[in-house]
Amino acid sequence: MRSVWILALGLSWGLPVAAPTQTDRTAARTKGRADAPIVVYAMSDFECPYCRDFALETMPALEREYINAGKVRFTFINLPLSAVHRHAVTAAEVAMCAARQGKFWPVHDKLFLRQPVWAAQQNATPYLLALADSAGVNHGRLAACVTSGSTRAAIEADVAAAHRSGAKSTPTFYIEGGLIDGAAPVAAFREVLDSIYRSKTAAP
Repeated sequence: MRSVWILALGLSWGLPVAAPTQTDRTAARTKGRADAPIVVYAMSDFECPYCRDFALETMPALEREYINAGKVRFTFINLPLSAVHRHAVTAAEVAMCAARQGKFWPVHDKLFLRQPVWAAQQNATPYLLALADSAGVNHGRLAACVTSGSTRAAIEADVAAAHRSGAKSTPTFYIEGGLIDGAAPVAAFREVLDSIYRSKTAAP
């Protein structure tokens, strides 16, 4: 979804949304300090062009202004839309297998950067594995992990958590009880994050 974005402050409006639980299984795909006052869950699909827009255009600003500044803890949640993106699950598996080697974010960046190339291929797996190789992932361990399908259950758990939070499309962002739906401009994120940060850090 592009340009159409919805902000729903679930805690104040009483919306039935629940955040995906932060657990050790998401640690390898989380950025930011553990004690950051704001937690953002990004529900995303590696083959979604609007997720690519966010990753390449908006995420760098959020990382610079909020994650690196200790204001936000940011977690990637897989929501592959396999009905419309034929390689989305495989790309998620490659990223999740890379996470087992501590390489989720380098592979995440390369998957989105080269998305137009691998998304157009009939069999994208060799190219996806090569991208991970270029990010410093051990090829043998990665290929064995992808072939075994051992990360599929974790991806399915992500999808279930995303649906419970209210996500219906990608990208969707769960932020402290509310949803931003779609590739919102960075200004929209700043408005929401700054407001929450002020509220959470205001002197009593």
